[in-house]
Amino acid sequence: MSGDDRIERAQVRYERAVFDGDVDALATAERDLDAVAADLALARGRILHARFIEEGAENPQELALFERAAQLYRLLGDVRGEGEALFWVGCFHQVVRRDDDAAVPALERSYELATQAGDKLTLSYALRHLGMRNHGAGRLDAAREQLTESVRLRREIGFLPGVAANLVGLAYISAGAGRRDEALALLQEADTIAEASGARRVLRWVEEARAAL
Repeated sequence: MSGDDRIERAQVRYERAVFDGDVDALATAERDLDAVAADLALARGRILHARFIEEGAENPQELALFERAAQLYRLLGDVRGEGEALFWVGCFHQVVRRDDDAAVPALERSYELATQAGDKLTLSYALRHLGMRNHGAGRLDAAREQLTESVRLRREIGFLPGVAANLVGLAYISAGAGRRDEALALLQEADTIAEASGARRVLRWVEEARAAL
C-alpha cells in the first residue's frame, strides 16, 4: 500500500471515529501513519546520505532519521523495513563516521532481519559492508566470501550497478592477496557492466582501482 493510500485511509478512519463514534478505527489509522512516517524517514535519510557521498559533509539528521525509521518499523512488526533501516544505521557509522565498531552490530542485525524477510537487496548491502569491514581488518577470505555472495544476490535481482561496485571491491581483495591478473579481470568485468548500466561513478572507481594496481 502506498503512502497516499495510507493517508487517505487514515482520513476515512478519522471520519468514522468523529462522526460514527468508531474510536477503534483510530488505532489502525495511527499504525498507517506510523508506516508512512517510517517510509518517509528512511527516504529522507537516504537523500542525506547521497548528499554526503557527493559533498563529504555530515548532516547529523541522517542518523536520527535512520534510527527513527528502524524504531517505527520495529514497533509496527515490519521485519523487512527494520532490516533495511538498520543497514542504513550501520552504513552511516561505517561510511560517514568511519566507525566500524559502531557499524557492525547494526549491519549484523540487518543481515539477520533481511534473511528472515527474504529481502535480497538489503541482504546484499549488509554483506557488502560486512565484507568491507573484514577487508579493512585484513580478513581477506571472509571479505571475498561476503562480497561474492553479495554479487550473486545482486545478479539474481538484476541490480547491475551494485554488481559492478562489488566487482571493484573483489578486485582490491584479489590485489591484496597478490593475484593481480585476477584483479584486472574483475575490473574489466566491472567496467563492462558499469558502462552498460550507466553507472558513471562506478566507472570512476574502476579507473581509480586500475591506477592503484
